Amino acid sequence: MKYLCILAIATLCSFASQAQPKEQKAVADAVEKLKEAMISGDRAALTAIAADSLSYGHSGGKVENKSEFVEAIASGKSDFVTIDLSEQTISIVGNTAIVRHTLNATTNDGGKPGTVKLKLLLVFTKEKTGWKMLARQAVKLV
Repeated sequence: MKYLCILAIATLCSFASQAQPKEQKAVADAVEKLKEAMISGDRAALTAIAADSLSYGHSGGKVENKSEFVEAIASGKSDFVTIDLSEQTISIVGNTAIVRHTLNATTNDGGKPGTVKLKLLLVFTKEKTGWKMLARQAVKLV
């Protein structure tokens, strides 16, 4: 009996350890979809990756909801020409993923070229249709 309990626990631990990398890859894929949607400005892709109750925080303190986030990028008001992500970590707890990374980007906001370097915290939630960005907060790096 003791042997069966140990075997059952070991089996469950094995499944849990295999599930974590699979979910981390799914979250990493969602981050990549977000990045691509932000560069392309594709309204449908931006809408699809964002959770309905999105809270999108900018480094200057402005906070947008889902429709404001989508409109700012899709309209070109906030225009990312390139985005490079580095130092990414993904931590998953239940149906919530915490993503941290550094973002280096070239921008063309309102036709004005620029660059931005930010530390980002993203929170994703797992929904029936996949991982969705629930929250984002940026901090400028100098």
